[in-house]
Amino acid sequence: MTTARSIVVHLILRLAWFAAVAAPVTVVAAGNAIVLQDQTALRAAPHESAQQQALLWQGELVEVRGERMDYLQIYDYRRERGGFVRASQVRRTSLAAAEAPELLAVVRFLRAMPGAEALGIGLVAAYLQAAPAEVLNSEEGVDALDALGTFAERLARRASSGAVRTKAADTALSAQLEVAAHYGITFTSIERAGRMHVCYDGDAFRRVLGMRSEPEQRARAALALTRRECMDPDLRPSGRYAQDEWRADVLDKVDVARLPGYLGNRVLMRRATVWSSLAYQRARKEEPAESAAGRAIEALAAVNKSELTGDDMRTYADAAMRVNASRWAAAPALALSARSTALVTAPGAPGETCLLLVDAKHDAKNPLAKRCTYAIVWANSITQNREGTALAVAVQPTDTWREMWVFHKTPDSWHVRVLPPASTAPDVGYAEFAGWVPGGRQLLVAREASSDGKSLRAFELLRIDTLAAERRASDPSALAAFKSWQDPAWKRQTLSLR
Repeated sequence: MTTARSIVVHLILRLAWFAAVAAPVTVVAAGNAIVLQDQTALRAAPHESAQQQALLWQGELVEVRGERMDYLQIYDYRRERGGFVRASQVRRTSLAAAEAPELLAVVRFLRAMPGAEALGIGLVAAYLQAAPAEVLNSEEGVDALDALGTFAERLARRASSGAVRTKAADTALSAQLEVAAHYGITFTSIERAGRMHVCYDGDAFRRVLGMRSEPEQRARAALALTRRECMDPDLRPSGRYAQDEWRADVLDKVDVARLPGYLGNRVLMRRATVWSSLAYQRARKEEPAESAAGRAIEALAAVNKSELTGDDMRTYADAAMRVNASRWAAAPALALSARSTALVTAPGAPGETCLLLVDAKHDAKNPLAKRCTYAIVWANSITQNREGTALAVAVQPTDTWREMWVFHKTPDSWHVRVLPPASTAPDVGYAEFAGWVPGGRQLLVAREASSDGKSLRAFELLRIDTLAAERRASDPSALAAFKSWQDPAWKRQTLSLR
């Protein structure tokens, strides 16, 4: 366990205000103050009509040098400027050990107040300065670090929300991020799909995981540290694999059984998405992927759907799509009856896999049809209709996107068509074979994809030759063809029927 002394030393080094404020304080009796409100005016004299020197923002720490009427005379080391502020707009603090319990009580109150993140960060910093080392290593110290991480994470999410804000709100948010950064809180900006995400580096949460923390504290820390949107999109495959391994390890350290239902669900859903990604990556590396895919399916199956909140329902749908995209890594090979035609795989260019359609007269060197891809070809998904005129196979280009390829026979030759999960850029989704309809002209398909924040799921009756939809429904029971001809193996294994 991290020692109290090492925590104190690290925080003293990280929090910039220790060097800027604690050292210069010579008027001990006057002490310090934390700004409570945004846009607090720092004035040249102790009255409302005095010239405004600067605007102070919630959470900033200043040195108190005196009092005049209902104003405090202060000095701001960050701006290297002195002046006067109303006493009601700041909270005085001596940063003494006796004050630590009161500071922590205020921090706990503010933790449930959105919009007060910068103030909460300032108060946590004051508490960490005031509390003795042995207290920092106790339950109270863990609670303070948990609150610090919560404030920083919530501030980052506010900055990433994409909500329409007024100019004044934007100014306040930028100022609060600067206040947090002044206390040593590190944020990074990551662009994904044309949108910027502000992400907290998670230092406080890492410390929570290294201490004797409660299950709920560990769960909050693990969820904050494993956010997919805060992963570097430019990571090379080896770096991405290492980070996903680390994410899985962090999530596995959370005891889900000791969590409230809604919080346990969130950990399970995050585990499912991480392990499904690992299944894909291990398959890409030609390593055994069955265990990872199995763990993803198990985690998703353990989710208690009656405990899902409104926001969690969207997360659950997203997790199900990701797990279903990689589920073939855990599926056994399907037993196919002998046919005159068959699909076989062969290596192509470096990194490529080629699908070759062969029969008694056409071997792999002279196939009936050929198509190559850099995606994963799940050979255990290959299925053929009883007329021998069509075959379907699952092909997965990314860890979250799986397509269905259909080889079909025409009077002159064989053709290959690709059915994506949706007609959008690859993101999250799957298209999967669900059954053959007798007659050799139709097949059943399940498709689901996420688009513009919404999940769209459909069960379709398609023409084999064009893959055009003849019937479509959101529930398979609404289609007579699904009632009669859905494939039993698909029904057992798919996650589209959740």
